[in-house]
Parts: sequence; structure tokens; C-alpha cells
Amino acid sequence: MTFDEYQQAASRTRNHVLSGDDQLLDAAAGLAEEGGEALSLVRKHRFQGRELDRTRLVEELGDALWCIATAASALGVSLDRVASSNMEKLQTRHPGGFLPPSG
Repeated sequence: MTFDEYQQAASRTRNHVLSGDDQLLDAAAGLAEEGGEALSLVRKHRFQGRELDRTRLVEELGDALWCIATAASALGVSLDRVASSNMEKLQTRHPGGFLPPSG
């Protein structure tokens, strides 16, 4: 599945009653919420000794991806464009890949 295929499939579960601006706000708020849920799982694993619930983490990452796809749709851009733009930024920022600072 490509990003654009995912975006099209995810679009069927958007709240089409909302205006474009409200869809964007709903997606951005949802992204913050899903990020918090993913962070909670990792934090409990790392600092509270709980086993990492990989199944739930994958679900939360999927929910975050849905929010990103929905935000992109509300902006009128493709998820492929979002991904390509990010790769261009990363290539400029880290042309040789990530290299930790030496010192």
C-alpha cells in the first residue's frame, strides 16, 4: 500500500460534516492525543519496568498515521507529498545520515 492509497482509504472515516478547518484542527488535536498515548506506553516500559506492549504501540502509531493523513487531506496535499517533503528536509539536514555530535 502506498501512502496515497492509505490516505484515500483513511479518508472514508473522516468526519465529512466538519469544515476543512475543523477537520484540520480535529486531526492535529488527535495527533497530539495519539502521540501522548504512544509516549505513555514507552514511558511505562522505560521507567516503570512494564513490558512494552508492542501491539498497542503499533495501534497508536496507526492512529497517529490516520491523523497525519487526515490533516494532509484537510490541507489538500497528498501523504506522498508530505513524506517526500520530509525526506528532502532530512537529506538537507543530514546529507550523510544522522551523525551524533563529536566532542
